Amino acid sequence: MTQSGVLFYPFHLCHERTLQWLLERYQQVHFRDYMAIQVSPFCGTTAFPERMGDAFPDLLASHRLVQGYNVSGPLTPDTCIAVDRDLTDATWRGLFHRALVENRRFQRGLFDGTDITGRHNDGHAEQPLMVRLKDGSFETTPLTVAGIRQLSRRRLIGSEADLFDYGLALLKTSVSLVYTIQLATAEQLAVATDSRAHFTLLTRLIERMGVTIENELVEQGLS
Repeated sequence: MTQSGVLFYPFHLCHERTLQWLLERYQQVHFRDYMAIQVSPFCGTTAFPERMGDAFPDLLASHRLVQGYNVSGPLTPDTCIAVDRDLTDATWRGLFHRALVENRRFQRGLFDGTDITGRHNDGHAEQPLMVRLKDGSFETTPLTVAGIRQLSRRRLIGSEADLFDYGLALLKTSVSLVYTIQLATAEQLAVATDSRAHFTLLTRLIERMGVTIENELVEQGLS
C-alpha cells in the first residue's frame, strides 16, 4: 500500500478486478453516489442508484471502501464555469469527440443500446443516433451550459435534437470530471480510472487548471 486514499472516477461503480488492484495499493477506495444532473427545472439525467457497498458490505464495514459523496442535483455556478471551460477548450473537445467516435465503452456510458445500434426491442431498425453524432462538425460547434439548457426547454427535432444529445453527452462527461477534481481536492485523494478515454480527458483538465493530483490509469481493468 502506497497511498492513504484514492477516488475512482468517472462513475460510482467499477469492475471487481479494478477494485482489487486499487485495494492492493491504497488504504481506502472512495466512490461517489450515482450522478443525476438537473439541467433545467424540467430536464435532467437519471442514473442507477446501486452503490459499491451493496456488492462489498464487508469492505464498507471495514472502511476500506468509502462511499456516499453526493454529486446529484442542480449545477452550482462554479461548476457551470468549470464545465464551460471544458466546452470552450478546443483540445478537450477534440479528445472528447475522438473518444465518442472510436471508443465503444465510452459510448455505452453516455447512450443506451438503441442510440448506439439503432435496433429497437420491437425489431425495427433505424439509423443510430451515434452514427449522426460522429459527424465532425459537432466537435467545433460552440456549446455552453446555458446553451444546452436553452435547448432542453424546447421541443427539438432533426439536427437540433442531435445537437442537444451531443451537448448533453459533453455536459455529463465534463461534470463527472469536474466533480472528480472537486472531491479529490477537498478530501486530499488521488484519483484513478480504468477508462483510458476519461483518463485522457481528466489529464487535460488537470494540466489546464494547474492543480496537483495523482491521476492513475488502471490497465488491469476494462480498457
